[in-house]
Amino acid sequence: MVNPTSAPAGRLGLGQGTALYVGAVLATGVIALPALAAEVAGPASLLAWLGLAVVSAPLAATFAALGARYPDSGGVATYARLAFGDRAAAVVGWCFYLSVPVGGPAAALWAGGYVEAGLGGGEGTVLATMLALMVVVPAANAFGIQVTGRVQISLAGLLTVFLVAAVALSLPHADLANLQPFAPHGWQAIGPAAALLVWSFVGWETVTYLTGEFRRPARDVPRATAVAVIVVGVLYLSVAFATITVLGPRAAETDAPLGDLLAIGVGGNARVLAAVAALLLTFGAMNAYYAGAAKLGAALARDGALPAWLTHGSSAGVVPRRSLAVLSAMSMVTAVVVAAAGVGPRSLVLLTTGLFVTVYAVGVAAAVRLLPRGSKARLAAIVAQGAVVILLLMAGPYLLWPVVVTAAALLYLRLTRRGR
Repeated sequence: MVNPTSAPAGRLGLGQGTALYVGAVLATGVIALPALAAEVAGPASLLAWLGLAVVSAPLAATFAALGARYPDSGGVATYARLAFGDRAAAVVGWCFYLSVPVGGPAAALWAGGYVEAGLGGGEGTVLATMLALMVVVPAANAFGIQVTGRVQISLAGLLTVFLVAAVALSLPHADLANLQPFAPHGWQAIGPAAALLVWSFVGWETVTYLTGEFRRPARDVPRATAVAVIVVGVLYLSVAFATITVLGPRAAETDAPLGDLLAIGVGGNARVLAAVAALLLTFGAMNAYYAGAAKLGAALARDGALPAWLTHGSSAGVVPRRSLAVLSAMSMVTAVVVAAAGVGPRSLVLLTTGLFVTVYAVGVAAAVRLLPRGSKARLAAIVAQGAVVILLLMAGPYLLWPVVVTAAALLYLRLTRRGR
């Protein structure tokens, strides 16, 4: 059992940790979701962006407090075990672990759309980009978290500069008339838009699986979270506002909104530059998720919720290559199915959202039970509970997928315990 006084032997510092947070939360939503949300709700989608940015603050504070107090590679699964027992830990662990093989191909498809917009080649370019990312990201993680952290620092810096430049160069071409009509599809469309945008704000729980890799988690995890909340919120709102006010009606039609913003801002074929940025952004996000999920898989195996063969790598400083290999294989299967069936990223996003919201629900409930009464962190967790209820309502029918995963996790526990 993990306790608040455990001393991890990790190597991540504040800078690397902050970069991992920004990479995990900034994610790939910024390259495609502003356009998708505008298609669903028009300019009113800005309210969905703002609402989720506000909601993310107590969620981030809650998981930062848990990560600082209980640094362990099990992350939310560990908190669920401490609060509610092994079954809850297995359920939340499986939900997060299986979200990566579904969400990874969706993110890679978005990056492929940008590459195709810049270089051409049609659907073949999109699929080739997706498969390439499915190979490169696990390979980078196989070198260990310290290398991953260094890569993330470089990527986070480059991408922040790129996003700021895209917004700053395009805003002089903004037309506030594009904000009218503000809610062309009715105010009720804000809900479905927000359901899509949940993808953009998940990630606060991701780095909890890596808190054992921090040198000083009690100090650096909350600091890294605070910086990331500000950076991510400002960038998301800026990009969404520029997408709507600069592109106008085209915002609902484009597959590469950042490329269009750059083309307007600097002229010429800026879509090639946008494709490079999309690849870097996608690599950074997938890099953080694969790192966290691989650690989680090893921790779940250590605790009996996955086959013991995957246990190697659960301790700090050890690369969980077996768990990483399983994640990579499952992601490849999803990628092949996507390519064969012609599935778009939207369905994959909503399936992933259902899993993440389930993880949030259990993690926040565990925080309310574990964090000290009267503390600011526990108050944040109580506020976050209300936010999670709203997110669950938004997920709607896509909660059926986590129900299936929950049943599979509980069945696995029952069968393995009967075998022992």
